[in-house]
Amino acid sequence: MDNKQTLFERIGGMEAVNAAVEIFYKKVLEDETISHFFTNTDMKKQLAKQKAFLAYAFGAPLAYTGKNMRDAHAHMKLNEAHFNAVANHLVSTLQELNVAQELIDEVVEIALSTKDDVLNRKPTETPAV
Repeated sequence: MDNKQTLFERIGGMEAVNAAVEIFYKKVLEDETISHFFTNTDMKKQLAKQKAFLAYAFGAPLAYTGKNMRDAHAHMKLNEAHFNAVANHLVSTLQELNVAQELIDEVVEIALSTKDDVLNRKPTETPAV
């Protein structure tokens, strides 16, 4: 494996991101603990935003022009359980797509790096586990 490749390239590029986001949101919308956050959401736009964000976060050569994570989630009053539910759906989606565990671990690391912003809290002093 070429370590100079971005996670985006190693995960399968835009085709893989598109497939993952489609499956991921199906899981999220079926989860009654978090689906209510999307009641008034234009899901076509949401999926497009998520695809662009993940591609960017994974190292795709494109500019992300959406809101930052803190601003995008500030009004939602999310808690640890909400974050964990979303993270679990992301991991199970990648497992369903047969993504290698080492790549899933990189995705989880990226997701965890957004946790304080998504939950609208001050950065934690302890490293993510």
